[in-house]
Amino acid sequence: MINNKLDDFEKNIEKDISKFKKVSSRKLKKIEDIIQKANEKKNISLRVNNQDLEQIKLKAEREGIPYQTLISSVLHKFVTDQLIDQKNIIKSIQLLNKQKLITK
Repeated sequence: MINNKLDDFEKNIEKDISKFKKVSSRKLKKIEDIIQKANEKKNISLRVNNQDLEQIKLKAEREGIPYQTLISSVLHKFVTDQLIDQKNIIKSIQLLNKQKLITK
């Protein structure tokens, strides 16, 4: 038997399970259709600079994933505002630390 630990959100769901109502088969089908449509993939053609593509392929190889998967992941993170530029964050932290030293 697998012993999975539940996070707080999952524990609350389990605790309140009796409050949930079963949805009709019609609503369930609508929900499944929405989820399926959201997960559909679409093929596109994309022109990319050769040097950029080679860099992407190298990074993907280091990550152990296909380069198309890396590109898709970066695009997804960008459109969902999850793409973070580590270098800019580090620069900002360094600037803040300098400011703190100056104001002390």
